[in-house]
Amino acid sequence: MNLTEKIWRQEGIKDVARRALAGRRLDEGDALRLFQVRNLHALAFLAGEVCRRLHGRRAYYIVNRHLNYSNLCVLSCPFCSFSRRKGEPGAFELKEEELKKRVCAALARGITEIHMVGGLHPDWPLARYEGLLKLLKGMDVRLHLKAFSAVEILHFSRKEGLSVARVLERLRGAGLDSLPGGGAEIFAPSVRRRICPGKGTSREWLAVHRTWHRLGGRSTATMLYGHVESLRDRVDHLRRLRRLQDETGGFLAFVPLPFSPANNAFSHLPGPAGFDSLRTLAVSRLYLDNINHLKCYWVGQGLKLAQVSLGYGVDDLDGTVMEEKIFHAAGSASPQNVTAADLERLIREAGREPVRRDSLYGLV
Repeated sequence: MNLTEKIWRQEGIKDVARRALAGRRLDEGDALRLFQVRNLHALAFLAGEVCRRLHGRRAYYIVNRHLNYSNLCVLSCPFCSFSRRKGEPGAFELKEEELKKRVCAALARGITEIHMVGGLHPDWPLARYEGLLKLLKGMDVRLHLKAFSAVEILHFSRKEGLSVARVLERLRGAGLDSLPGGGAEIFAPSVRRRICPGKGTSREWLAVHRTWHRLGGRSTATMLYGHVESLRDRVDHLRRLRRLQDETGGFLAFVPLPFSPANNAFSHLPGPAGFDSLRTLAVSRLYLDNINHLKCYWVGQGLKLAQVSLGYGVDDLDGTVMEEKIFHAAGSASPQNVTAADLERLIREAGREPVRRDSLYGLV
């Protein structure tokens, strides 16, 4: 028996490890057992092997720009540090000229994607969002517009009295290319009632992505972890995502997001430690066998931990970002942006091969 097998045996996961290495699907009980492993090296080896089977030594990044058009929001979720009501200090909504200025500067740096989300604006009609998409697409028709979380789509639907499908069709007609995965948080109803009451149910979030996938669109999926949820809640969240992916095949990547506790109602919580983040990434890679890419969002995790995550099943470090408000409002100390050269250096130092990608994981 080699040292790795000895560790698996000590941790009580030897049978799970063998199934994972054989490419067999793990169940929820397996995932929960993996979450309870204390030896991170055991998880790193397993998740790393699965990642190598899928991607070899490649690790991806994109040259992109995040764009938050407004933080005005009809909700006041206890966990959120970003949203504001009209007239509150820090409230903002960008004018078209300011958006154009920021995107022009980003295009000069070679971006291929805009990632655009905001609060649930109390006044803007759907036509305003269509106008934003047309404005951005008009600046460069090749620009991939990844915009509006499922929660925003639900807000547009209710405000306009239109079906989710019709809202998505109109936005696609205006230039929408893909959906980000934000707003998923944790699917467990008991947790949602505590951290984001009124934000929409897990079924509604999943239904938006299901509808978008059936229309031929692609999206990403997220999970916000490290607050009041249990490990069983995390496994339940992963289970629901895997089931939808079995049905539609529309998710491009999964992005676990660490909770940031500053400046919100849960500031008494510590947030997830590095140990928790690495095991969450590894278990996600092992359980989500039908989602090809696992992304570490360096803005939330920090660049150092993001680099280490490349040994825990991660194959994507996101992108240059250029400006980020949501995590920084919650206390993130990571930089606002990095260069492509920075990301390539981090990837090479971790023994991986950097690959610049487009929004659909085509090679650039």
